[in-house]
Amino acid sequence: MTTTEYAPGAVEELADLFHLLGDATRLRIVLACLAQPTAVGDIAASLELSSSLVSHHLRLLRAARIVKAERQGKQVFYSAADAHISSLLANMFEHIAEPATGMDA
Repeated sequence: MTTTEYAPGAVEELADLFHLLGDATRLRIVLACLAQPTAVGDIAASLELSSSLVSHHLRLLRAARIVKAERQGKQVFYSAADAHISSLLANMFEHIAEPATGMDA
């Protein structure tokens, strides 16, 4: 498939998604949400970040449909928006774990 075969704006939207995930703090926040829905305070504590910083990043990630939020009582729990996000990250970690062959194919 060539870039002309994708819906108008799809390439730009994907670039924006990669831009958001290109920030190490945001990527760590998404990874903290993969195993199970996690509250902002728990994410902040586990990553040694302020809750306000985590909330700011979660707003951006949620707007990009990378994470989803679910309210339970007074707390909001965040998780990966869908299996595509989990698969994308798992595939990328597999890719970087591959040994470099030194050959450009």
